[in-house]
Amino acid sequence: MSAFIHPTAIVSPTAKIGADCYIGAFSIVGDAVVLGDKVRLESHVVVDGLTSIGDETHVYPFVSIGLAPQDLKYGGEPTATEIGRRNHLREFVTIHRGTAGGGGLTKIGDDNLLMAQAHVAHDCRLGNEIIMANAATLAGHVEIADRANIGAYSGVHQFCRVGLEAFVGGYSVVVKDAPPFAVIQGNHAKCYGLNRVGMKRRGYAKETIEKLHRAYHLLLSAKLNTTQAVEKIKTEIKDCAEVDLLVNFIESSKRGIVK
Repeated sequence: MSAFIHPTAIVSPTAKIGADCYIGAFSIVGDAVVLGDKVRLESHVVVDGLTSIGDETHVYPFVSIGLAPQDLKYGGEPTATEIGRRNHLREFVTIHRGTAGGGGLTKIGDDNLLMAQAHVAHDCRLGNEIIMANAATLAGHVEIADRANIGAYSGVHQFCRVGLEAFVGGYSVVVKDAPPFAVIQGNHAKCYGLNRVGMKRRGYAKETIEKLHRAYHLLLSAKLNTTQAVEKIKTEIKDCAEVDLLVNFIESSKRGIVK
């Protein structure tokens, strides 16, 4: 009863609307939608399908969430979209629900900023505190780890992963896994080593930064293939959780990594 619903909005009587929500003019909220507390939908927002949106998420005009995926294999099966808390989804963002073949769920974590015209396709999994700049595009089944940045007008190929705190520069095309803590840029994207500036801003210890810098030197500049570089990293660099994470990311890659 504490929610504000504009008279021109169309809200299904079976939708679940949390306390202190705001639903703006000409917005549409479908039958199976669940809005947490203090969710704000500005004007002309469409939320449909089996979709949940967490507390205090702010959705700007002309955003579309939970509609059918752009996948010709999709046959109308009841798949879902799950969005966490305190996200900011700017104008014309599109987020599509999952497919049966991809696990049936598109999921976005907490405290993310998706700038205008960003696109999250079916079955993507996004962590927390991610920034997708204007018109950044994720194809289906993409995984983005916490605090990664995807630059404006960049595209990430289906089934690719972007690692923890990776920085993908604008207008890039990512067709392999983008490793954590790195700077990735170009078409097709290349890895330009450790994002030292970003790590300093995040408060990482100097010793951690130096160990990761050495790991990236071995991976990119030491004239070793990836397998040789990983073995040398394991041998030379000890007691660093961030380096271990990099090694695990490389060893678990199915598409290979950007080098």
